[in-house]
Amino acid sequence: MYEFFFRHVLTRIDPERAHHLAFSVIRAIPRVGAGSLVRRLTVPRADLHVDALGLRFETPFGMAAGFDKEGRGVEGLAALGFGHVEVGTITAHAQPGNPKPRLFRLVPDRAVINRMGFNNDGAPAVADRLAALRRRRPRTVLGVNIGKSRVTDVEDALGDYVASARLLAPHADYLVVNVSSPNTPGLRGLQELDRLEPLLRAVAEASGATPLLVKIAPDVLDEQIDRIAELVVRIGLDGIIATNTTISREGLETDESVVEAAGDGGLSGAPLADRSLQVLRRVRARVPAELCVISVGGVDSAADVAERLDAGATLVQGYTAFLYRGPFWARRINRGLAVRASGTAAGSA
Repeated sequence: MYEFFFRHVLTRIDPERAHHLAFSVIRAIPRVGAGSLVRRLTVPRADLHVDALGLRFETPFGMAAGFDKEGRGVEGLAALGFGHVEVGTITAHAQPGNPKPRLFRLVPDRAVINRMGFNNDGAPAVADRLAALRRRRPRTVLGVNIGKSRVTDVEDALGDYVASARLLAPHADYLVVNVSSPNTPGLRGLQELDRLEPLLRAVAEASGATPLLVKIAPDVLDEQIDRIAELVVRIGLDGIIATNTTISREGLETDESVVEAAGDGGLSGAPLADRSLQVLRRVRARVPAELCVISVGGVDSAADVAERLDAGATLVQGYTAFLYRGPFWARRINRGLAVRASGTAAGSA
């Protein structure tokens, strides 16, 4: 039914407007008292839980950063079956993001191009919102993803990130340093080790006891992935998220004129799957087994999540397929993982 609704209704609506409409419904779930009812339909099976980062995740599958940019929909997303919700990207200063239009569907590829540009209320306002959320004790793990403010020069990025970390880390179960979005000028340059190491060390100090991860791009060279992985281990970070969106447009089925009309931005969805899996395997081969590695990019089904877990992911995130699969996507994945777990247990009995 959702597939029909998506193709015949949602595709006729501007993508960003459709996102806001859907997000309004998700936010309304707890507000109208439907959280417990929806939760009974989506709660993951107990044996799917994962212990990582000193936390217990009900399921290895969670919502990636980008969907809930400001921490307004965490409780609704948790009710829909996501084992963790990563909010953001949040910047030290409030900013409107890039001019519209800035979100584009590539339906034949089950993909999206976005150049949102970290539109958010800013760390002080989001910190207040998350503090209130914490008092309500949401039933999910909360990650907070931070990035550089557009008004801040790259040379001053360290102080910008530290300011966000100090405000947001106390309200996060884990914190993520985003240096890999293609939509903030100069940001990906922070993945160069001479800039990345002092940045990560400073943010780690500002974050205190909150677990800290770094999110990397799929477009960096394999050798650079190796060096970042080695750096993460050397300075004692808690994990790596692989990967962000890609600037590549290779192998797309969508008409070239549509892709060109969409313009610059990060591509997410099914076309990213192969590279994201490659990066995951490369990272996992270069870090200790206990280091948390979160895989994201092109995940659509329970089989995709299982493949990432088998390849060494501690946790898996999705986002773009949510737009194509509908509100019970996480439930479908959790049920598929449960069936897989039962089959594995039966086979080993």
